[in-house]
Amino acid sequence: MVRVVAAGHVNWDVTLRVDSLPEPDGEAQLVSQRRSGGGSAANVACALAGFDVDTGLVGSVGDDENGLLARRELEGADVDLRGLRVVADAETSVKYLVVDADGEVMVLGNDGANEAVVPGDVDADYVEAADHLHLTSQRPETAAHLATVASEADATVSFDPGRRLDERDFSDAIALADVLFVNDREALEVLDEQASYAESALSDRVVVVKHGADGATVHTPDCSYDHPGFDVETVDTTGAGDAFAAGFLAVLLDHPDDHERALEFANACGALAAQSEGARTAPTREATESFLDGQF
Repeated sequence: MVRVVAAGHVNWDVTLRVDSLPEPDGEAQLVSQRRSGGGSAANVACALAGFDVDTGLVGSVGDDENGLLARRELEGADVDLRGLRVVADAETSVKYLVVDADGEVMVLGNDGANEAVVPGDVDADYVEAADHLHLTSQRPETAAHLATVASEADATVSFDPGRRLDERDFSDAIALADVLFVNDREALEVLDEQASYAESALSDRVVVVKHGADGATVHTPDCSYDHPGFDVETVDTTGAGDAFAAGFLAVLLDHPDDHERALEFANACGALAAQSEGARTAPTREATESFLDGQF
């Protein structure tokens, strides 16, 4: 049995560091390149496992070499893969992450097999046995089904729908989420462009709004907290949001009402992740706590 199930994309990432992002018809100098596992669900699962939280994964990869490499990396991180579907004769999704000198990221990719999981593929027993379900971008109908299964089993649900929120109807899954992660742009979508969280239809649950380098805000039915983030030298922001979400959840799992502490810990995780190259750079719990101790 796992304590948390993360569900969504499992990718193979190729990170290309360049001196600058070129203008149209321009050229940039390639500084370095590396290959590793990626995908928001897989990133969060690995980060939580690194915090010593028993974590499983629901997602899909192809039966190609990239899928094999992705599975080996996840197994090495102690992520339970009983919920991972390997699709025959399919390509694993590959994302090309172009990172400039300031750590900003441009993503190129193909969907591949990373949305092959449909509601009928979900092992309900696997999800029901967990204490918490964390959803990331995936088929809206699959996200809604997973959220329904978890909610009916009295598990808590979090959702980080990501950059495709404005293209897809995730309303059914959002309606069942106890915790919702969004950035400033996405917040306008889910809050229906209302002036405040209190005026929105989501005022009865926790909404975490990420402000990038400017920290984050957590809204709860009782109060809101702001945290300015941490001033660090950014190398690569890939996966920093996933490290943030994992850090927030790691605190809430043991301290369900300590949203202020969860926000601080999450910001520290995101800051530390952004100091290293690649999507799988979430720090350990010990490293995060040591970083926080050094801030005061």
